[in-house]
Amino acid sequence: MRQIAILGATGSIGGSTLDVIAQHPDRFRASVLTAHRNVAALAELCARHQPQLAIIADPALEAELARRLAAAGVRCEVASGMDAIAAAAAGSLCDTVVAAIVGAAGLDSSLAAARAGKRLLLANKESIVMAGPLLLEALRVGGGELIPVDSEHNAIFQCLPGGRPDLAKSGVRRLLLTASGGPFRGRTRAQLSDVTPDQACKHPKWSMGRKISVDSATLMNKGLEVIEAHHLFSAPVEAIEVLVHPQSMVHSLVEYVDGSVLAQLGNPDMRTALAHALAWPERVSSGVAPLDLAAAEPLHFEPPDLATFRCLALAFQALREGGDAPAILNAANEVAVEAFLAGALPFLSIADVVESVLTELPAQAVVDIQTLGERDRAARTAARRVLRNAC
Repeated sequence: MRQIAILGATGSIGGSTLDVIAQHPDRFRASVLTAHRNVAALAELCARHQPQLAIIADPALEAELARRLAAAGVRCEVASGMDAIAAAAAGSLCDTVVAAIVGAAGLDSSLAAARAGKRLLLANKESIVMAGPLLLEALRVGGGELIPVDSEHNAIFQCLPGGRPDLAKSGVRRLLLTASGGPFRGRTRAQLSDVTPDQACKHPKWSMGRKISVDSATLMNKGLEVIEAHHLFSAPVEAIEVLVHPQSMVHSLVEYVDGSVLAQLGNPDMRTALAHALAWPERVSSGVAPLDLAAAEPLHFEPPDLATFRCLALAFQALREGGDAPAILNAANEVAVEAFLAGALPFLSIADVVESVLTELPAQAVVDIQTLGERDRAARTAARRVLRNAC
């Protein structure tokens, strides 16, 4: 019986994870559930799944969470704060951690789980984008294992012998990450000049939170996944490519030097990757409908438009610069996306803000988490200054 901590249980990844867990009560238990501020949703999940510990990130809401759980007759421990979430990720109530907290806020708990030797199911791509070398070192020291649950990286994991081998010795030529293209595939820059937040958040295939939906619309999400693939699979930047694939049935591909290309296919549903990661190296039902290739529409692939969707090009640039450039990129993007969602920044200017901050703060070596935190804060300060000057 695996004991699962779901960090970010009220989000889409959390909901999909809980759905898979509920299908296999003899194999998995949701022992720890956390949320940012959505007390009502967290209390409802606790009533349904009966965890041993519930944590709300905002300490001001702990008393309300306790009241709601008591009223519902739920008997579980209650805590609050990001430190409590990190402690739970490293604690004895779980052996597996689903890291689904959005943004840089998920870094501390991901590192805590890694140091404690947990099986880390990583959905928080910002953790490895910001601090890839530190996270991988924590996994090495702690003796844990990392299984990606982003559909693209999980697909690559499934197409590589042994999951994450030495690519050169395994005869791998390229990793090909697929992208749906988001809601604006095929549009020109002129057609994107007056995009609204609601339009950017209408993804054609996936139901996601607003921040990650905007990242998908700008293709920054794919750029972060490129950086993630570099760290997860020790792949050089020149061996990682992106293909736009609007049907979202081929989740990624691995090309070998003999000309073979292995692909992982499936209906676009996060439960497939989550079920694979939860049960690995075994297989269990995910609840996802079988893929009917005979009834499927034709598969289409095209190169990304880097001139229109500049965020993807900036991510490749940050990866080539190395050091903490990916962390600078991520921090600037988070500030810019927040401003766009608030109606304070045009859609096309998200890339402008990120580019300005990357230029202002040249890459430095990743030394430790404290220095990385300082650089993250410096990038956010620089991004806010760029926004003020733009206004």
